[in-house]
Amino acid sequence: MKALLTDLYQLTMAAGYYLAGKTADRATFELSVRRLPAGRSFVLAAGLEQALDYLEGLRFTTEEVDYLRRLPQLAAAPGEFFSWLEGFRFTGEVWAVEEGTPVFAGEPLMRITAPLVEAQIPETYLLATLTFPTLVATKAARMVEAAQGRPVIEFGTRRAHTAEAGLVGARAAYLGGCEGTSNLEAGRRFGIPVYGTMAHSWTMVFDSEMEAFAQLQKLLGDRAIYLVDTYDTETGTTNAAGLGTPFYGVRVDSGDLLEDSRMIRGILDRAGFPEARIMASGDLNEIRIQDLLSAGAPIDSFGVGTELATSADAPSMGSIYKLVQIEHQGRARPTAKRSLQKVSLPGIKQVFRLPDRDIVGLESESFAGARPLLEPVMRAGRRLVRPPPVVELRRRAAAKLAAYGHSRPVVLSQMLEELSAEVSWSLTTGN
Repeated sequence: MKALLTDLYQLTMAAGYYLAGKTADRATFELSVRRLPAGRSFVLAAGLEQALDYLEGLRFTTEEVDYLRRLPQLAAAPGEFFSWLEGFRFTGEVWAVEEGTPVFAGEPLMRITAPLVEAQIPETYLLATLTFPTLVATKAARMVEAAQGRPVIEFGTRRAHTAEAGLVGARAAYLGGCEGTSNLEAGRRFGIPVYGTMAHSWTMVFDSEMEAFAQLQKLLGDRAIYLVDTYDTETGTTNAAGLGTPFYGVRVDSGDLLEDSRMIRGILDRAGFPEARIMASGDLNEIRIQDLLSAGAPIDSFGVGTELATSADAPSMGSIYKLVQIEHQGRARPTAKRSLQKVSLPGIKQVFRLPDRDIVGLESESFAGARPLLEPVMRAGRRLVRPPPVVELRRRAAAKLAAYGHSRPVVLSQMLEELSAEVSWSLTTGN
C-alpha cells in the first residue's frame, strides 16, 4: 500500500542497512509532538486508524521495485536488496494513544518496534497520516467549544488541499466534536451524519427566489434550509417565511452575521416561526463564533469550511519520528539526538496520565493512580483489535476534553532524566 509515498532517503537508508547486514537489528521509533502549534494548549490525537491500515498493507509492487532499480541513487545497491523488497512486509508491533485523546508537547503519540528497515520506511507516511488529522480534530474541538453547545457542521472538502484530505479531515472534525459533515463519502465510509442545504446557484437557476424556495420545499419538506443571502438577506428571509409550513430554518453565508441574524430572527418570529433555526456560515473560525455568541447573535448552528479543513491559523505541527533504541545481536542500546534545539530523549517510553499532570517515563515504570496512554494496537504486523467506530471515539474524546483539554504540566520521570544524562555523557565522551 502506497510504499513509494515516502522520501527517497528512507530507501537509500534501507539499502545501506541491507549492505551493512543490519536488517535483523530491532529498532524502536517514537512519533511525538516536539512543539504544539501556535495558539494551542493541547492537540487531539487522530489518524490512528488510517496509520494502521497503511502498516497492515505496506508492500512493494513489482512495478515499484523496478522503478527503484532505475534510480541512480540506488545504483550501488545489490540486486538481492530489490528482491528482498518484493517480499517486504511490516511485522512489528505498535503502541499508540487512542484517537480523541488530548496530548501535549513532548508526549509520544505512537511507538513502533520492528526490524530496522520495517520501522524506518514508514516514517514519512506516518508523520503525515497522524499530523494532519490531529490538527483538524484539534481545530474542530476549539470550534465546538466556542459554539457553546450549538451544532458545528464540517463543510470543508471543497477547500481542503485535496479531496482525499477533505475525507480524512471530515472524519477528524467529527472526532473533534462536529455534529456532522457535508462529505457523502465520509458519511458512507465512517458512519458520520451528513448535512447539506443548497447553493446560491440553486436560487439563480429559477426565475425567482420564491420559486427556488418553493421547489426546495417540495423536495425536502421539513428538512429544507433556505439560503437567504443570494440577492438580499432581508428579502430572502421574508420570501422563505412566506412559504409557510413545513419550515425548518434558513442559512446566511455573508454580510454582518450579528446584525443579519438579529434581523432574520425578527422576521421569522413575526411570521410565526419562533422555532425556526438560523445557520451561519462563511469563513468562520472559533474566534468569530465566540465573538458572535458573546454579542448575543441568535444563531443556532454553524457551518465551517476553510478554516477547519486546513487548520488555517495553525496548519503545521512539530511532530517528529525519532529512534529511541536499537538492538543488535541481543544487545539493546538507547539512542538520542543532541543537536541544538532538537534534542530527543532516549529509551522506550510511556506517558502516564495523572489527575494533575502527565509524566513521560520509561515503559518499565509505573506510578500510583496513573493511567498509561500508549496501548498495544498491533503485534506481528496485525491489529490486535478493531478500533471503535468513530462515533464512539467522538463520545470518548468529548469526555477526555472535558477532563484534560487544557494546558497541564508534563514532567519527565527521574529514571528518564537519569537515562538521558547517561546517554548524553556517553555521546559526549565516546564511552
